[in-house]
Amino acid sequence: MTNKVILVTGAAGFIGSNLVMELLKEVHPVHIIGIDNMNDYYDVSIKEYRLKQIEGLAAEHPDSSWKFVKGSIADKELVDSLFEEYHPAVVVNLAAQAGVRYSITNPDVYIQSNLIGFYNILEACRHSYDSGQAGVEHLVYASSSSVYGTNKKVPYSTEDKVDNPVSLYAATKKSNELMAHAYSKLYNIPSTGLRFFTVYGPAGRPDMAYFGFTNKLCNNETIQIFNYGNCKRDFTYVDDIVEGVKRVMQAAPEKKMGEDGLPIPPYAVYNIGNSHPENLLEFVDILQQELIRAGVLPEDYDFEAHKKLVPMQAGDVPVTYADTTALEEDFGFRPSTSLREGLRKFAEWYREFYI
Repeated sequence: MTNKVILVTGAAGFIGSNLVMELLKEVHPVHIIGIDNMNDYYDVSIKEYRLKQIEGLAAEHPDSSWKFVKGSIADKELVDSLFEEYHPAVVVNLAAQAGVRYSITNPDVYIQSNLIGFYNILEACRHSYDSGQAGVEHLVYASSSSVYGTNKKVPYSTEDKVDNPVSLYAATKKSNELMAHAYSKLYNIPSTGLRFFTVYGPAGRPDMAYFGFTNKLCNNETIQIFNYGNCKRDFTYVDDIVEGVKRVMQAAPEKKMGEDGLPIPPYAVYNIGNSHPENLLEFVDILQQELIRAGVLPEDYDFEAHKKLVPMQAGDVPVTYADTTALEEDFGFRPSTSLREGLRKFAEWYREFYI
């Protein structure tokens, strides 16, 4: 990726910002264009904090370049102008409206960002080859473990049929995979989709359960643990996700012609998860221990008095569990950060940011 132009959408987001920082640290020189609409779905100050961190790192690496554009990928003219001006070799599409529960009450933003926005990215990739230009070498995009819906078989494999989404969010992510496949087939665009499994870590998304739990525990409120604590999640630390994305970016699916003289779609989908699901109750117990250790909660905090076990919520699934065999075989990588190590880093960041 040395000296290449990389476009990262959702660059002020949780995964996007961490990816940009990793590229600035590890690839010299590199030229990164970031776009983010900076919407207020959650606290914008966290997005601004992430951007400041990126700017600080960019200043330390003057051989590389970082350009941030505030705008939406649903704005076709803006997307086209970025491709025309910067000619990205690698595109990492992480911009999306996230969250299962929010999609039940605010469907419009999911259609705008996740469908129209992704279509605009695909079209821009398609036209990047116009007039014999080199064009986009690899499109990497975020999918989600939620595409597995009510899949009963665990661990979830990318070979499984995923035709039963239980939320609009999941349906838009499955649609992204289908759209990418069509564009890969029609226009020979190398594309790789990544199904992320419950990403957590410092400066993460406040709408995620672990972050919401922390806020409530700090405010002396009671937390609700769904499915009576029997949910299992494949919690994946953000650094592991970023390492997986970085490796995938460097290995585009190969362009090949079929016997019919037409392209075989240069298309791939991988799971990136910890492949070790944790019981939600245990997760929350480790979280409160680490919050006490970091000085976010007092030593004598009565955790038992602040938790309530409740039934499942609409749109949720009882277990997420990634089969990461393909990722290990193709890239020699599997996430390895332990829950305690990851939650310790989150708790220490939370103390610095909020207390």
